[in-house]
Amino acid sequence: MSAQNKVIPRTLSGFMELLPTEQVMFNQMKEKIEKSYKRFGFLPLDTPVLELSEVLLAKAGGETEKQIYRFTKGETDLSMRFDLTVPLAKYVAQNYGTLSFPFRRYQIGKVYRGERPQKGRFREFYQADIDIIGDGELSILNDAEIPSIIYTTFKELGFENFTIHINNRKILNGFFESLQLVDESTDILRIIDKLEKVGIDNVKTELIELGIVETAILKILSFISITGNNEEKIMALEKLDINNSTFKTGLLELKEVAKNIKLFGVPENNFTIDLTIARGLDYYTGTVYETFLNDYKQIGSVCSGGRYDNLADYYTDKPLPGVGISIGLTRLFYQLNELNLIKVDKQSISDVLVVSMSDDISDCLSVANVLRNNGINTEVYMSNKKLKNKFKYAEKLKIPYIAMIGEDEVKNGTISLKNLLTGEQQSVNVSEAIKILKM
Repeated sequence: MSAQNKVIPRTLSGFMELLPTEQVMFNQMKEKIEKSYKRFGFLPLDTPVLELSEVLLAKAGGETEKQIYRFTKGETDLSMRFDLTVPLAKYVAQNYGTLSFPFRRYQIGKVYRGERPQKGRFREFYQADIDIIGDGELSILNDAEIPSIIYTTFKELGFENFTIHINNRKILNGFFESLQLVDESTDILRIIDKLEKVGIDNVKTELIELGIVETAILKILSFISITGNNEEKIMALEKLDINNSTFKTGLLELKEVAKNIKLFGVPENNFTIDLTIARGLDYYTGTVYETFLNDYKQIGSVCSGGRYDNLADYYTDKPLPGVGISIGLTRLFYQLNELNLIKVDKQSISDVLVVSMSDDISDCLSVANVLRNNGINTEVYMSNKKLKNKFKYAEKLKIPYIAMIGEDEVKNGTISLKNLLTGEQQSVNVSEAIKILKM
C-alpha cells in the first residue's frame, strides 16, 4: 500500500484508550471496587452489551432513546445497553423462578450513550453497580447498608475526606404536595439544585420568575436552609408539622436509615442528611444518595443511587422493589487521573525483570519459572541489547526490581537483585529473592 493510501490511526471521539501504565491504574481501581462489593456478599452478573431493541427500550423515551446506539442485523432490531439497570431488570424478570431473594448483584461493565462527548464524559464508559432486589418487599435496613458499602469502597480506593449525602424522595414529594406545587416540583428542584453555585438570593429570584407565590417561596427557602447535625435536621423537619402522609412516611424512613447507617459502621462525619438531593426525579421513590469528595467538589457526585418501587414493572407484574448505587468508573478515573489523585498499589504488572548478563538466557528462564511458581509476576528480557537498554526498559514500565544473572551468578547459584526505586543491589539466592519480592 502506498503512503498516500494509508489510513490515519485514530480513535472515535468519546471512546477512551489508555496507555499501559494508565490501564494498570484503571484495572487496580476496578479491582478494588469489585473487592469491596464482594465483601458485602454481592454476586457477579454479566449481561450482554447487545439486546433486542423492544426488550431494552421497553420503558425508554425522550433523551434516553435519542442517545441509544441502535441498528439492524438482517431482520433483527438491536440496541447497545445504555446502563446496567435495564439489563438487570430483564435478567431478574427472566430468571425470577431460580433466583434467591433478596437478590444481591454487582456488575462492572461498559455501557454506550450517543451523546455529545465532553471533557470527562464519554460515549463508551464503565459503570460499577450494585443492587439489592426484593420479592414483593425489601427492608429499609438495606437502604442503611448501602452507605456502608460506599464508605468501604472509597476507603479501599484510598480516600478519607468524602461525604455521603442522603435524602428521601417522599419527604420532597410530600412537602410539595402540602404546598400544592406538585406540577411545579421538577422545576423547583432544578432551581434548588443550583443553590451552592448561585446562592439563596438567586434561587429566590428564579422561584419568583417561575410564578411561585411568596408564602410558598418562604417555606421552600426555610426547608432547604435547615442546618445542623443529622439529629438536628430530623428535629427541624418534625417541627415543620407538615400534615401530609407521604412526607411523614419519608421522614420515618429517613430517621430509620440515619440511625442504622451508624450501626453499619459509617462515621457520622462521612454521611449527612441533605434535603436538596433530588436525583432521579422519575425513577427513585425513597432514599437517595450522592457522594462527594470534599476537597474536589468540582468533580461532582462520584457515586449515586437510591430506592425504587419496582425494578421490572415493564417486564413482569411481580413487584420487585430495590435499592442500588452506581459509580461512573471511566469518568471517575479520568477526573482523578487529571488531578493526579489515583492511589495505586504498584504501577507495573511485572514485579521483576530478569535479565541475562551473557548471551545464554537458559538460566534466566529457569529462575523465572521458579519465581512465577511462587506467585511473582516475572518478565524475562529476551533481546540481546546492552545492559543500559534493559534498565531503561524496566524504568519506563516502572518495574520495581531487576534480577541480573551472569556467569558468576550461575557459578554461585545466586541472583544480583537491584531495587530500582532505592538503588540498593544485593546478591541473594532464589529463595531469598522470593522473600524480598513478596514484601
